[in-house]
Amino acid sequence: MTQDELKQAVARAAIQYVVAGQIVGVGTGSTANFFIDELAKIKDKIPGAVASSEATAARLRSHGIKVLDLNEVTSMPVYIDGADEIDASGAMIKGGGAALTREKIVASVAEKFVCIADGSKLVNVLGKFPLPIEVIPMAQAVVARQLSLLGGEPKLRMKDGKPLLTDNGNVILDVHELEITNPVAMEAVMNNIVGVVTVGLFAKQGANVCLLGMADGVKTLTF
Repeated sequence: MTQDELKQAVARAAIQYVVAGQIVGVGTGSTANFFIDELAKIKDKIPGAVASSEATAARLRSHGIKVLDLNEVTSMPVYIDGADEIDASGAMIKGGGAALTREKIVASVAEKFVCIADGSKLVNVLGKFPLPIEVIPMAQAVVARQLSLLGGEPKLRMKDGKPLLTDNGNVILDVHELEITNPVAMEAVMNNIVGVVTVGLFAKQGANVCLLGMADGVKTLTF
């Protein structure tokens, strides 16, 4: 199976976690896009969705799915999103799609986080995928120096020759050369660096379920 076929398989499997009559939180990225396309098939069963990025909101609307502001939502049974890496504890690295802050906010409201990913995303130790950190632009150099002291190599994410800006107007530092053996502790340390908006470590509140697309079918991990 191709990587896209694996993503499609987990997107289909994730539909069973959508609660009829309830709002669903939707992530950002290629795997989340497959989920949105599947969600469109049952859109009449849900009142709407909360999007974790402008791109996700646009895709939901293109399918005729109502997009709700998170400030209007008091509870949400499930948030469904991909991951760049996930370990055996359910801790994840996210933010390859530059939506980490809104993803973390929407996920915090949901009762359950369902991660959908192809099998290659399951790792023993997080860190081979560069860790994204959203940073206030004026603090970019300050934060980079602090991250270097933690043993990482921060690089400013660029797009079309300019620093990439998130939906929130901030920049992203991708931290290379990390071996994250204690994700919860690392998340706490990095969150305390002044100028950091969000760390792309989802460890304190990781995934509750992970649907992994494997060559022989979808494997379900629960944490």
